[in-house]
Amino acid sequence: MPTDLEIANAANLEPIEAIAWKLGISSTEIMPMGRSVAKITWDACKSRMAKPQGSLVLVTSVNPTPFGEGKTVTTIGLTQALCRIGQSATCVIREPSMGPVFGIKGGAAGGGYSQVLPMEDINLHFTGDLHAVTSAHNLLSALIDNHIKHGNECELDSTKISWPRVLDMNDRALRDIVVGMGGAANGHLRQDRFDITAASEVMAILVLASDYADLKKRLGEIVIGQSTTGNPVKASELDAHGAMALLLRDAFLPNLVQTLEGNPAFIHGGPFANIAHGNSSIIADKLALSAADIVVTEAGFGSDMGAEKFMHIKAATSGKGPDCVVMNVTIRSMKLHGGAFGNRGGYRPSKAELEAENVEAVSIGAATNLDRHIRNMAGFGVPVIVSINKFTSDTAAEIKALSDAAHASGARAVTITEVHSKGGEGGEELAKAVVKAVQDHVAAGRPFTPLFLKDAPVMEKVEAIATRMYKAESVIIEAGAKKQLDKITSWGYGNLPVCMAKTQYSFSHDANKLGAPSGFSLPIREFRLNSGAGFIVAILGNMMTMPGLPKRPAAIDMDMDDDGKQTGVFG
Repeated sequence: MPTDLEIANAANLEPIEAIAWKLGISSTEIMPMGRSVAKITWDACKSRMAKPQGSLVLVTSVNPTPFGEGKTVTTIGLTQALCRIGQSATCVIREPSMGPVFGIKGGAAGGGYSQVLPMEDINLHFTGDLHAVTSAHNLLSALIDNHIKHGNECELDSTKISWPRVLDMNDRALRDIVVGMGGAANGHLRQDRFDITAASEVMAILVLASDYADLKKRLGEIVIGQSTTGNPVKASELDAHGAMALLLRDAFLPNLVQTLEGNPAFIHGGPFANIAHGNSSIIADKLALSAADIVVTEAGFGSDMGAEKFMHIKAATSGKGPDCVVMNVTIRSMKLHGGAFGNRGGYRPSKAELEAENVEAVSIGAATNLDRHIRNMAGFGVPVIVSINKFTSDTAAEIKALSDAAHASGARAVTITEVHSKGGEGGEELAKAVVKAVQDHVAAGRPFTPLFLKDAPVMEKVEAIATRMYKAESVIIEAGAKKQLDKITSWGYGNLPVCMAKTQYSFSHDANKLGAPSGFSLPIREFRLNSGAGFIVAILGNMMTMPGLPKRPAAIDMDMDDDGKQTGVFG
């Protein structure tokens, strides 16, 4: 089979105007950014978001493993398959961050015959949305230090500034830094940090804002730190939100591309559901839902990460819950969670180990890890379909073991998906199951049921997620985190949604606790207020908001030839 890059390069892309027309969007309603990418104008977004909305399908996964489960591949392949069987469908996926692209991932536009194109552009600078977020975020950082230098009218306590800087690249050396060195002319000396851009509150605001007015209002509500009298200081007090919104003007508009089979696809919003909420934008979803009967979207990492945050943060903001959940799983992931490679979350088995038949490990993994994911998602009142992303080494006995376990856990249907090797054709079984599940769910009118009331106290939400989804026995709040939460509550933010930042590899805070751990104590190291985005981030264990590079970064294998054509990773 050709590589992802070879498949992408061999594709004949349709003009973006033709792709837009398939959704009923005219050429005057798009802003072309090259031949194959466009943004949708704000006038087009406004006029369409008020129209009747279609059904939303959320693709999530079991806890990811170092060898990948193909959630984006399934999302794109399902969209292609739905279109193949005559459905009006499109997808909304998240924009890749260059940090993991050049770090460990190597690409985030799907793979094989289930890709969005132009793949190279999408994986690199794309339409510059993440750069705009970086600039808007760091403009506020610069204004803060400038404000302190020139009189500090807001009486900011320089030791209590909570607003960091950001960069769209993995760089562990920037986790803890000192700024303002070199004397008074170079600013005020203070400790600072960098987060990766996808974890920026500005990214969360971009994704959750409903329109330009809401975007600007949310930016103004950002709490940047506290005054010497202990009161919160907001970005609006520095008059920063107008210029920040201006930098985000085009980035706020959804991006339109196409799948390998010529189906429309939207890409908008940041990734990283382990340290952010990891979902696509609300306006891209609404635009897609106004133009298609079925919209497929994805949530980052496992269902305990992006899908939980979709339910409690995104759906709570947009008012739109999913009509069906697709649980993506692989035989090899169940082997890992079933103990085939030991209790080592980051272990990379050899090809021979990975492909050796191990029905017992698959059964154990499915009865523990997959079982909990299915039951957690079904608890929200939506049907769950299990999609087995099939690899050539998977045996009939392993597939049967996984399928039997999934049915026993309450899956509405279990399908074999081969979209990586066959494109939309390989996902038709899944597409038919999704259509039936969506139709039945809509007809039944069953309500979407979160774990808690929207206005419940933060700790009630934390404990519900920890004990009911993760199966922790208790939550331990470190002393520093307790002080932070007390301060946040005293400022009037004690009932916001919570965004749990933890390892994606386990239901717990420990990447090596595979399967379905229970009875553990969940440590919270830090609480961070994202008042503009409208949630509080709880940092669990040793989770970092600025990733590092692996021993051999994907960047080492990337290059271009003398004609400027990309070579190396991306498949």
